[in-house]
Amino acid sequence: MNVLVLADTHIPDFARSLPATLEPHLAWADRILHAGDATAADVLLELSACAPVMAVMGNMDGWDVAAWGARDELRTTIEGVPVSMLHDSGRREGREQRLRARFPEARMIVFAHSHQPVCDVNDDVLFLNPGSPTWKRRAPQPTVVRCVFEAGRVEAELVPL
Repeated sequence: MNVLVLADTHIPDFARSLPATLEPHLAWADRILHAGDATAADVLLELSACAPVMAVMGNMDGWDVAAWGARDELRTTIEGVPVSMLHDSGRREGREQRLRARFPEARMIVFAHSHQPVCDVNDDVLFLNPGSPTWKRRAPQPTVVRCVFEAGRVEAELVPL
């Protein structure tokens, strides 16, 4: 299963719309994970026209994103891989230990908020921050993550837009 992971789209508060460079990745995706700060439910509706979307609330998300169905955190299984997701993982120092303690069953943990991309494996746990496709802040470029889940395994690739 092909899963597109993104976060911090900040539409319409930062960008007016999703970038055109995202279109081939949306066409590729069987499922989309959004790690918060959509800032408008319309973005999640637009994404869900491409593939089923699972989303968590970000600090900039309001009642409409909650009403759409975003939650504070997500725990699910994709193709046999336990996946957990939240928006704000806290300070960089001690992040992996905090996330492991919060989600001990997870083999893939998605977080966001900083707009700083992360795609690291540590002790068989995949830690992902997809960055942002619209607002790179201090990152070199806008990014998303493409994941391929198959037979209890996941491979992830950070993709510049």
